[in-house]
Amino acid sequence: MAQPTYPRALSKSAKKTVSIGARREEKYFWLFISPWLVGFLLFIGGPILASLYFSFTDYAIMDTATFVGLQNFINLFSDPLFYRSLFVTFAYAALAIPFTMIVGLGLAMLLNMKIKGQAFFRTFFYAPSIISGVSVAFLWMWILNPQFGIVNSILYELFGIQGPGWFTDPYTVIPSFVLMQLTAVGSTMIIFLASLQQLPKELYEAAAIDGAGAWRRFRNITVPLISPVILFNGIIALISSFQIFTQAYVITDGGPDWMSYFYVYYLFETAFFQNRIGYASAQAWILFLIIFALTFLSLYVSRKSVHYEYDK
Repeated sequence: MAQPTYPRALSKSAKKTVSIGARREEKYFWLFISPWLVGFLLFIGGPILASLYFSFTDYAIMDTATFVGLQNFINLFSDPLFYRSLFVTFAYAALAIPFTMIVGLGLAMLLNMKIKGQAFFRTFFYAPSIISGVSVAFLWMWILNPQFGIVNSILYELFGIQGPGWFTDPYTVIPSFVLMQLTAVGSTMIIFLASLQQLPKELYEAAAIDGAGAWRRFRNITVPLISPVILFNGIIALISSFQIFTQAYVITDGGPDWMSYFYVYYLFETAFFQNRIGYASAQAWILFLIIFALTFLSLYVSRKSVHYEYDK
């Protein structure tokens, strides 16, 4: 019977060689990461800390900052536009998040099927998500134009229906912005598609043999297995929904009737139109706290419904 072999302990010279190699590797690590660190400190970390300081000051560009304590936050919570912008942003998020998730997952499931031209269709649905937001906004302005837009023209020519005002109507402006997510859902779709391709086919084959239909296989196999990805995409959609700005700035300028006066547009107007940098910094930190609280709540609520691979 062969005797088991055990690894020998490293000699002092070997340990010294490993130590020198590790130190050299560490130096190269800091060397190559230093451009990112410098950029982060100058353009992200530094401004974040500066905005925290300015949120407690009365500050305008080219003027001296005057410390006012919590006065900016007190004024913010008594500002009617603060609550109006929050209402509009929450209303948009309540529609945009489920729309993005459903469309993204639906497209991913369709593109996961073995069909001709699969690569073309994947590129076709993903490509719009990497186009500039301003370009996409101008495109949707033309598509949903109430006078000569292609959507209203089709509604009238084929069905005899007078199309809505879309971006010009207070009741349809938020659904119009939600509809614009059709050209921004590509990233969500790709992440869902990657997760679907990792699912074991044996589970679906066994379920089909047991008589489970397509809906039961989706509900009892697909959804639980990709639940971490659903949570991730949901949080990303939540964050992006509360940061919507470009569409309102390019298309509606906060109207009509303040129904596209989103929170970030409110922040932008305060900072660059009114030149109230201290007040805008307080707005930014309130937005951060709202997103942080909603993200934490999402993680807490989903603990029992999200199943990870390492769970027993």
